[in-house]
Amino acid sequence: MTASFTGSGTVDDPWVLKTPPGRSEYSAWRDETLDPPALVCRVGTTQLSYQLRCIDDLHTMLRDHGDWMLLGNADEQKPAKDGTVEAWARSVDNPVGGWYGLKKGLRGRFANYVPPVLEALGLAEVEHNARNNRMRATGLGATGR
Repeated sequence: MTASFTGSGTVDDPWVLKTPPGRSEYSAWRDETLDPPALVCRVGTTQLSYQLRCIDDLHTMLRDHGDWMLLGNADEQKPAKDGTVEAWARSVDNPVGGWYGLKKGLRGRFANYVPPVLEALGLAEVEHNARNNRMRATGLGATGR
């Protein structure tokens, strides 16, 4: 199942997406004026941001992984389950050497907000079950910008 979304991913026309379980709606956009450039997500009044390169890096990792991967969504203060997208987004072994999240205290939940962006860009398939969702790469090239 492909998630429906609106918007073009700019601050003036953000993507309007739903989290993988479909319970929460949020908006996301690219902001290349920030240092470093960011993927900004607004959930209600809370604004989270992740390094913009996470789109390309996650797609590359999933392509290399070659199969479905559990999302493993977790807040920053909670440990992420090994072998999940969330654990990868915090790992010293990822391309940025740690957290993709940019604001301490709000660096987690990567696996809740970034996978739907890849899905909207046609770079990934994301499951939309109530729990234990997975994702896998689709597409040949990264188009995060």
